[in-house]
Formats: sequence, structure tokens, C-alpha cells
Amino acid sequence: MSDNKGAKKTEEQENDLHEKRWAIVSLASIPLIMTLGNSMLIPVLPLMEKELDISKLQSSYIITVYSIVAIFLIPIAGFLSDRFGRKVIIIPSLILSGLGGLLSGYAAWKLDNAYTFILLGRILQGIGVSGTAPIVLPLVGDMFKREKDVSATLGLVETSNTFGKVLSPILGALLAGVIWYLPFFSIPVFCLTSAILVLFLVKKPKNEKKGPQFKEFWHNTKQAFHQHGNWLFAVFIIGAILMFILFGILFYLSSILEDTYDYKGLTKGLYLAGPLAALCLASYITGKVIKDNLVKMKWITFFGILVTGGAVIAIRFSEQFIYLLIVFLICGIGIGVGLPCLDALITESIGKAVRGTITCIYSSARYMGVAAGPPVAALFMNINLTWMVATFLILAILAAILAFRTIKPQSGGSQSSSTLFTKYDAKKTDNNT
Repeated sequence: MSDNKGAKKTEEQENDLHEKRWAIVSLASIPLIMTLGNSMLIPVLPLMEKELDISKLQSSYIITVYSIVAIFLIPIAGFLSDRFGRKVIIIPSLILSGLGGLLSGYAAWKLDNAYTFILLGRILQGIGVSGTAPIVLPLVGDMFKREKDVSATLGLVETSNTFGKVLSPILGALLAGVIWYLPFFSIPVFCLTSAILVLFLVKKPKNEKKGPQFKEFWHNTKQAFHQHGNWLFAVFIIGAILMFILFGILFYLSSILEDTYDYKGLTKGLYLAGPLAALCLASYITGKVIKDNLVKMKWITFFGILVTGGAVIAIRFSEQFIYLLIVFLICGIGIGVGLPCLDALITESIGKAVRGTITCIYSSARYMGVAAGPPVAALFMNINLTWMVATFLILAILAAILAFRTIKPQSGGSQSSSTLFTKYDAKKTDNNT
């Protein structure tokens, strides 16, 4: 009898996953579009430097200001999503992000002193992105009961994110080939499309309740960090380092493709897409492999970081174009296997009461890396490339040490195939106190 019940429950869960497939597609569109809104501009930056008469460092700020705003506002968006619901935050944020793209595009099109207003538009985009892609992670955790469904869906979301990075340089180069500021105007179109998909295809989780008041929320968050602080901070730092290396290398690659090898337009976009395609494929495969096994997540993350560090060292061994492209492909694989593991470590180890906030703090940490990568790469390119390589390598070593020493999954007991942290649940903690 129990076997029949178990089979029936499994069948219901499989049906649940099938029924939510379009909701998953809608949610996956959000990180895709948010990535397009940022990474699409990377191949266009050298062209913007000429059109706007700005320096390499100033062009890097077009990426950086977007990320800096998101760093500070994402945790607030996380609390609001826990308190009032995910969709209530996501849809207005998508609209706001689209308006930011519209402002940047209009400024580039019509205004003489366009640079300042482009930055203002990017700030508005950053405000919008704070309540979009970071909220997707906890919403996925809310939608499914089985941890392996959460991991698989997060793998698809991270793949969508990385696919956006693959598509971004190609699309950015194509649009800029028509009119250099056209990438800005494409952002409102993408955001509106995603908002419509989420509005009609993503349904509220059943029995969703209003989140806690701020006092209770603050207590729950402190308890979560008290229980999980060591490995949580490690995951935050690792995520920031991986994104710092990724966006620093992308900025460097975008510059040398045009300045050193004279690749422009679509050709440049395709070469930039190569390492990102490797990252995308690695994320997709990793999401399928890890399922709900946190031990696998730890070791895949650790070895992925080692691969990234090895690729960073290899940059200095040769300046041959094909060699460098292969090195960047390997670097993309190393980063790609780590990202879905970090996502799943958090969403599968933190209870729903504070999941939105914790995942948003993690997203803020990642945006710190995004914000710092391009300007640091720009500065070191003007000084000495060895310093850039050394900085990336030291940070990769730090990330590997953190992954090895602080991420310590506990035994899953009777479930030998799944090894989990002791999950933090605010309600259980309150009952015990």
C-alpha cells in the first residue's frame, strides 16, 4: 500500500513539474532579459568611447553604475518580496528597468551631453533589476516541493542567465551595427515582453501567506545567519569573485578584440560569445548533474574555481589569438559549473521565511563583482596586464579555499543519495525558543 502511495505522490509531483513548464519559461526569461540589458553593451563600449568622446574608464562606468545601484537595493527588494509576494515586486521592476533603457536610448539619440543622462538611465535600470532576477531564485524555491525539482529549475534559470550572456555580444554588435545606441532601445521591448509572460503564466504558489513584519523579518534573518553564517558568507564571496573575474575578462577581451586584433561588429560579437557559450553549456549540464546533492555542489564548485584560476594563469603564457580564445573558453567552463551550485546551495538550505532576503543578499554580492570587474580591468590594462592576472588569480585561490573549508554539507541520514544542510526554518526556530 505504501508503495502505491509513494508512486502516486511521485506521479503527482511529476505532473506538477509538467504543468508549470510555461511558468518556468516565463521565469527564465527574466534573468535572460536582465543579462541582455547589461552584457549586450560590453561589445559596444569601444564604439561608445568614440561616439561620446569618453575614456575607457568612463565607458566601464556604464556597466558599473547599473550594478552599484542593484547592490544596495536588492536586499530591500528581497524583504519586500518576502513580505508582499514575488510577482508584486517583479512586474513593476521590469517596467522600471524598461524605462531606464528608454531614457538612455533617448539621451544617446537626441542630447548633446548624452553621457550623464545615459548613466542616469542606467541607474534607473539598476533600480529595476533589483526587483527582478534576484527574486526569481526564491520564487523557484516556493514553487516546488521536491528539492531535485528546485535544483533542476535553478539550473535552467542559471542557463537562461548564461545564455543571455552568450546572446548579448552577438545581439549588441548586430544592433549597434545599425545605430550605435539601438541596444538601449531594445531593453524596453525585452522588459515588456517578460512582464507580460510573468503576469499571465506565473501563478502565485498555493496558500501563499503575507510575509513577516520587519521586526520578525529582522529576527528571522539574524537567526539564519547565526545558524548558517560561515558558509553563507563564503558563498556570497565566491559568487562575487566569479562574477568579478567573468566581467573583468569580458571587458579585457572586448577591448583587445578591437584594439589588438581589429575584430569589430558581428565578428567581434561571435568571438565574445564563445567563452560565454562554454559557460552556458557548463551551467546547464551542472544543473542536471547536481540534483539535490550538496556534496556534489561543493566539489563541483571547488574544482570549477581551480579550473578558472588555471585559465587566468594561462593568459600570460601566449598572446596568440586562438590560444587566448581557448583559455577563455576553459575559464567560462570553470565559472559555469560553479554558478548553479551556489544558487542551489542557498535555495535548498534556507527556509521560505527568509529565502527571498538571503538569495537577494547573494545576488547583491554577485553584482559587486559585476560592478568592480570592468573598471579594475580597465585600470590594469593601462598599467600592467600582469597585475590584472595576479589579482584574478589571488581571488580565485581565495574562493577555492572558502569552498573547501566552509561549505560542509551534513549527512542526509536515511537518504544516502541526497546530502543536505540542516535547513533553517524560522517557524521551527521560534517554536524551540
